[in-house]
Amino acid sequence: MNWTPEQIKDQSGKSFLITGANTGLGYEAALELAKKSAHVILAGRNEQKLKEACARITAQVPSANLGFEVIDLNSIAAIKSFAKDFVQSGKSLDVLINNAGIMFPPPSKTADGFEAQFGVNFIGHYVLSTLLFPVLKKSAHGRIVTLSSMAHRNGQIDFDNLKLEKPFDKFREYGQSKVADLIFSFELQRKIDASGLDIVSTACHPGVSKTELLRTDRPEMIETVAYMSANQGAFSTLFAATEEMKKFAYIGPDGEGEVNGYPAPAFIAPYALDAEIGGLLWEYAEKETGVRFAF
Repeated sequence: MNWTPEQIKDQSGKSFLITGANTGLGYEAALELAKKSAHVILAGRNEQKLKEACARITAQVPSANLGFEVIDLNSIAAIKSFAKDFVQSGKSLDVLINNAGIMFPPPSKTADGFEAQFGVNFIGHYVLSTLLFPVLKKSAHGRIVTLSSMAHRNGQIDFDNLKLEKPFDKFREYGQSKVADLIFSFELQRKIDASGLDIVSTACHPGVSKTELLRTDRPEMIETVAYMSANQGAFSTLFAATEEMKKFAYIGPDGEGEVNGYPAPAFIAPYALDAEIGGLLWEYAEKETGVRFAF
């Protein structure tokens, strides 16, 4: 059966926070969850764009229960500041969707010195997940959904090249950031299980979807790809965020090559499931960020 958002059960009483929610996949996920009566917190870097996104959703779903939060995943200090305020506010959170990401920027670093793709796509979400974990533990439906990519298949973690120590390769660095996301999701589930907590850490990818990330220095190449709309690209995210999930699950489109289609179990590169690599990446993140999960 081809799963669509119409099959999502009523989400009344549940709160979702989605990073990068003012556009693309994050926006579409927020829209569909709003239709199902969820409380949706749109997060992003630009307050005005977040307000405009909320207005667009409300225009389609007048009963939408929305909020927004400014979070800059480029800066650990900024994430800490947001998380401190959020935790102290006493707000509830059931599902964190680590959606925001950057792809193929020029050689650059985050405020903390990480290669930009690795720093935003992985490090930023590692820190955010860590600091919001105490709130998620209080939920009866605690879940963390992390977006990876088909590019994870060619990704490997080069611990000697996470801060642009070597000549920049945008494809290699993007693949590294996305395999890091998948490794993180699985390693987090291992640690959750070891702690006896009832929280789900799962992952997904959107196939090839027409969003702001779908850019190339050869635009004509895009027309050769059977890409999906941003709305259908968000189906995998929505499935991972709302359906019953098996341990160490990874959801993606079911079409040929996982480029398009409907949510189904996706291919996982064995490297991403390697517990030893997961442990090494976890230790690196703890050491470099100074942020640790409180299980």
